Formats: sequence, structure tokens, C-alpha cells
Amino acid sequence: MEEHAEALEADLLRYYGVDLLDWHREALSSRRLAVLVRHLPPDSAFVRTREGEAAEWRLTDHLLAAVVDHLAIANWMFASANRDEYADPPEAPVPVPRPGAEAADTSDGPGEGHAPTGAELARFFG
Repeated sequence: MEEHAEALEADLLRYYGVDLLDWHREALSSRRLAVLVRHLPPDSAFVRTREGEAAEWRLTDHLLAAVVDHLAIANWMFASANRDEYADPPEAPVPVPRPGAEAADTSDGPGEGHAPTGAELARFFG
């Protein structure tokens, strides 16, 4: 809490109308302060400074990123399956960057950098 005291002080005032100095004045118990801090919303300054970019991503954001990734893969597979056999394969899609993921693990997906073989496509669509 000491590292992010300014953000915590601002959030306590913003969300609860509580002055952090009340804790030092013994008008606010340590238990009550802990409860208020534990239940700060994800968009609070304290949570964002403590957790970084990951705090800004909610379940909906992760689901939307997954939808975009799956749609891009489906389009890539369609384009790969319907291309002229002598044409260069389309570039594999790049996943939407997520917080905390330095480099996406693409070892088992289309991001490997090669186009699927006819047998792989037939197995997928079969």
C-alpha cells in the first residue's frame, strides 16, 4: 500500500468519500480500510498502478480478443483452402496482443509461418 499511497488516497476519496488521514487519526479502523481497499473497482487508480495493463482487461475484452483471433484464423484458413495452388499462401494472422503476454505462443496454430498442407485442410474440414 505504501508504494501506491497517492493512488489509494485518491480512490478512497473518489469511491467512498473517505480520507486516508482518518486512518492515521484513528477514525478509520485498519479492518475497515482493508475492506475498502480489497473492494476497489478494477478501474480504480490503485488497482491500475498495482496490476498494470492487466487490470484494464475485463472478461469481455478477453472474449472479444478471442473472437477476433478465431475469425482471423477462420478467414486465413478459408483463403488458404481456396487459393490458386500456384499462388503464394496468405500470411498467417497475428493474435491480438493481451496484457501480460510478452510473446504469443503459436507453436500449435497457424502462426507457425507455414501454410497448411492439403491433407491438413482436408482433415480439418472433413
